Amino acid sequence: MSAIVGTKLGMTRVFTEDGSAVPVTVVEAAPNTITAIRKADRDGYDGIQLAGVPVAERKLSKAEQGHLKKAGAPAMKEVVEFRDVEFAATGEEQAEEAERKVGDQVTVADFQPGERVKVSAISIGKGFQGTIKRHNFSRGPVTHGSHNVRAPGSAGASADPARIFPGQKMPGRMGGGRVTQRGATVVEVDSERNLLLIRGSVPGASNATVEVRSDG
Repeated sequence: MSAIVGTKLGMTRVFTEDGSAVPVTVVEAAPNTITAIRKADRDGYDGIQLAGVPVAERKLSKAEQGHLKKAGAPAMKEVVEFRDVEFAATGEEQAEEAERKVGDQVTVADFQPGERVKVSAISIGKGFQGTIKRHNFSRGPVTHGSHNVRAPGSAGASADPARIFPGQKMPGRMGGGRVTQRGATVVEVDSERNLLLIRGSVPGASNATVEVRSDG
């Protein structure tokens, strides 16, 4: 399993050898430091904790500074744990994981072009939205004096049970939640500049913190 924490810089495009233009998202991932390794017999699950996204030390609490210094890590803004049950069950990769220890670094070089990854981030918040934008509803008629153009329409029963059932698709807050996009592909790895170029779009606004890990 490969995993890293970075920052989404934005989107651009690269050209393949046959001249095709491929849209990519650029993720900057400075070398992460392993700050903890979780074991099933001790912690109840297998996992690895990474610290990433450099930040000024003054912006961290004393507890955060102490945790990072104990692992020999520089000041990092994000500390994320990655779990992978399937990875723990494989023999060859499990041996590779056992060799890793606290204080080791993880870089973008762990990923390979063509590798499938999944990306997690906080999606862009869109505020309070109606049912057309939030749930892809269709609008009502706009002729013959109709007043039901973008209204959600009837949503509940009448006398019995005389209420709206929970879980109905209604207007409300949209976006601003954790989203994991699977099936993305690494197009290019730039180890010198700590960049990952991932095909297509990924969740999050520009400068958002993203988690990239192997998918499959």
